[in-house]
Amino acid sequence: MKDKGTVYLVGAGPGDAGLLTLRGAEVLGRADVVVYDGLVNRDLLDLAREDAEMIYGGKSQRERRVPQPDLNALLISKARDGKCVVRLKGGDPYTFGRGGEEAAELSEAGIPFEVVPGVSSAVAAASYAGIPLTHRDHCSGFQVITGHSEPGGEAGDVDWAQVARNPDTRVIMMGTRQIRSIAETLIGHGADAKTPVAMIQWGTTPHQKSIEGTLATIADIADASNIAPPTVIVIGEVVRMRKTLNWFEKRPLFGKRIVVTRARDRAGSMARKLRELGADVLEIPTIKTAPPKQTDALKDAIIALHEYDWVVFTSPNGVTTFFDLFFRGFDDLRDIGGVRIAAVGPMTAARIQELHLRVDLVPEQYTAIKVAEAFAKFESIENLRILLMRAEVANRELPEILEAAGAIVDDVACYRTEPETEDRNGAAARLQDAGADWIVFSSGSTVENFNARFDLAALTKKFPGIKLASIGPETSRAIRDLGHEPALEPRQHTIDALIQAICRSKS
Repeated sequence: MKDKGTVYLVGAGPGDAGLLTLRGAEVLGRADVVVYDGLVNRDLLDLAREDAEMIYGGKSQRERRVPQPDLNALLISKARDGKCVVRLKGGDPYTFGRGGEEAAELSEAGIPFEVVPGVSSAVAAASYAGIPLTHRDHCSGFQVITGHSEPGGEAGDVDWAQVARNPDTRVIMMGTRQIRSIAETLIGHGADAKTPVAMIQWGTTPHQKSIEGTLATIADIADASNIAPPTVIVIGEVVRMRKTLNWFEKRPLFGKRIVVTRARDRAGSMARKLRELGADVLEIPTIKTAPPKQTDALKDAIIALHEYDWVVFTSPNGVTTFFDLFFRGFDDLRDIGGVRIAAVGPMTAARIQELHLRVDLVPEQYTAIKVAEAFAKFESIENLRILLMRAEVANRELPEILEAAGAIVDDVACYRTEPETEDRNGAAARLQDAGADWIVFSSGSTVENFNARFDLAALTKKFPGIKLASIGPETSRAIRDLGHEPALEPRQHTIDALIQAICRSKS
């Protein structure tokens, strides 16, 4: 008989993936099965193992694909199979999340479980809208209630007379469609019609939309603004502080949807920086790296490394794959010998420096001409042996220019790129459904593979507002080869310069 598994009821937070707790990330990373709700940020699914079973539990405002009793039975069944199960729920499991019901069912079935609290949207949405729920000048506490039912419904649902009398901040969850009757009911029970009210839609996400009014005006403002669920409603004097404390919606890229097409293992840093600037980032890797199909030339080059004057790396991927193979044959970095090292681009140089190796030459720009000019300024390369470490399929311009300068060049493939078609977090589907403001390309291969997967011409025709950002000349050339023009290309061909250029763009 199999040992029972454990079910973890994990609060995913209100939408910002960064608000997941460390404990939540830990158990998500070792789950066999993940059952997630519609309001969960799909980026969190990338924290699970690649072989984890993903089950959509629905339960968004528009979709209720799996009834609650069926969800409870599913959790119990998977746990009885000995699985580690994570029930990933928006916000906090025990705050209007029906986590108490699920925990009770698990307990009755004898299934071990753990509750991992999450950040509730009741608190987080207000914070991201610039509203502190408590403030010594305005109130000493707050009340959280459900607005799911119409006021005047079954007796005992909500004591609206008490809510109206409460001098503290009142937070109403799931009350979007009832805002008019809620406001009228509170006024009818004696609340001041001029009491400030805010409604925050999709709080903590780049889609966040906030409106302000009073109990007398908020319903009309909501109608005019087309506010729809999910929202958090905040009632009280603290709403007035939003004018000075609204930090999140003032970020330079707030509300901009930006597609990052870098390989999955390289996209994290760029995506994080864009998110910190307020962007809605769709990580859609179009390439992944793999060893070259033939490794004999690479092995021979590593064995004969002492015979070369220079080794040139053109990408961080080349550095990684080269040294992975190098350390299979050598256990001492000093075996690299006296060869000098050139790196094309600061990120490539940084990857080399992580190994505590000095980079002797870094061209200012990644074009074949600029690389050759950098060598010419450093020394004559006539009759020098240069090992060029690149992708399996690469432009021949660089080795030809170096050979024209008199160098003896061995152009060796140390990795290859393959198309990436997985859409684990639903980002590709979101792009095809809703488009984007920017698509960021960091290499010619990302352009080619993106086009093969999405048909760039068809995508830009469907969403004419999409703009293309290129990291440098080679990437821009690949974009132009497809009949498009990049909207920007930074002078410095770095990720940071590319992000800064997007921030400066007015569109």
